[in-house]
Amino acid sequence: MRRWRAFLSAERALLIALLLLGGALFAFFQLASEVAEGDTMALDRFILVGLRMPGNPAIPRGPAWLPEAMTDLTAFGSPTGLLLIGGLVICYLLLAGKMRTALFILAATAGGGLLGSLLKLVYARPRPTLVPHLADVTSASFPSGHATDSAIVYLTLAALLARTVETRALRLYIIGAAIGLTLLIGSSRVYLGVHWPSDVVAGWTFGAAWAFACSVAYGRWVGRPGSSEPTVGHKI
Repeated sequence: MRRWRAFLSAERALLIALLLLGGALFAFFQLASEVAEGDTMALDRFILVGLRMPGNPAIPRGPAWLPEAMTDLTAFGSPTGLLLIGGLVICYLLLAGKMRTALFILAATAGGGLLGSLLKLVYARPRPTLVPHLADVTSASFPSGHATDSAIVYLTLAALLARTVETRALRLYIIGAAIGLTLLIGSSRVYLGVHWPSDVVAGWTFGAAWAFACSVAYGRWVGRPGSSEPTVGHKI
């Protein structure tokens, strides 16, 4: 009876996870459809213009230190920054003898990044020219690469790290810190004028869906009880 209850609990958790994942993917493609039809343009323009000084769109609103702070902050979601952080984590796992987890993180982050780049090519949305850019950009706009990749990397790492701590408060702190950093990075792209707000929201949605799917996959196949790399097994 105890095993049967554990089985039902695991299957119920998996069903809930799949429903959440499906909801996130539905939200992404619904937003992509609205972007393609131009339904988000009015709000996108309103937010971008609202972040600049009236009469001089080259000057962003806020204190003098904020543009530099946003430029520094956006670097945490750059390819270089994410490769550095991901590489350090993978090297630590290899040194700790957790080969399967290291390979899983490598595959999860690289796969998500490649898929995000493919989505940029598919939608090929031009960058906003409504306000001057405060950062150099070259790729397409939708979805935001910084928002997508930071969600993929930070949320995936946080989800796996949260499995290694026993207290709920620490798990919530780890997940909350990753979410907060991801939100700040995406917001910086809009403040710098290099993305429409809908680009960033789409990046958050897709990246969160990917990270969530990776967390479920890890729990089912890599970090499951009885594997060579056991985890604490607690869930948020």
